[in-house]
Amino acid sequence: MASTSALTANISNILTSRNCVKASAFSSSPFGTSKRKSVRICALFGGNKDKNEENGEAPEKKAGVFGNMQNLYETVKKAQMVVQVEAVKVQKDLAATEIDGYCEGELVKVTLSGNQQPIRIEITEAAMELGPEKLSLLVTEAYKDAHQRSVQTMKERMADLAKSLGMPPGLGGT
Repeated sequence: MASTSALTANISNILTSRNCVKASAFSSSPFGTSKRKSVRICALFGGNKDKNEENGEAPEKKAGVFGNMQNLYETVKKAQMVVQVEAVKVQKDLAATEIDGYCEGELVKVTLSGNQQPIRIEITEAAMELGPEKLSLLVTEAYKDAHQRSVQTMKERMADLAKSLGMPPGLGGT
C-alpha cells in the first residue's frame, strides 16, 4: 500500500466577511474505510466578528490579541489634538507677551514679543549724545538681551506645557 492514510481537504464555503473557512476533510485508511470530518477555521485577527451565529446579532466588543489597537490609536489622536490646542494657546500667549532687553546703563530699551518679534526701541537722550557708532552698539546689545530673555521665556512656557500634559522632563524642548 502506498500510504497508511491519505488526507484530502475540500474547502466548501469561504465566509470572507467573517474571516472563517469551513473545510471538509476525508481520511482513508489502508483497510478501505474513510471518514469525513468538518472543521471550521477562523482567522487569528477578527474571526467571527460580523454576526453571532446563534441569533444573527452583532457580537459584544471583546479585547483580543490586538482588540484594543483601534482604541489606542484613537486615544493617541485625541492626545495629539489636546497638545496642538494647548500649544496654540501658548503661542498666542507668547505673541501677546512683551519682553524688554537693555544695554549696559539702560540707555536703550528694546521690546520683543514672546515669539521674538520686535515691538519697539526706546533710546534715551544720553544715548543719542554718544554718537552713531556707540548708539548702534547699544541698540545691538539691548536687542541681544531682549532676544535672550524672550527665548528663555518661550522655553519656560513650553516646559510648563509639557509638564502640564504629563510629559517627562526633557521632552518639552528644554
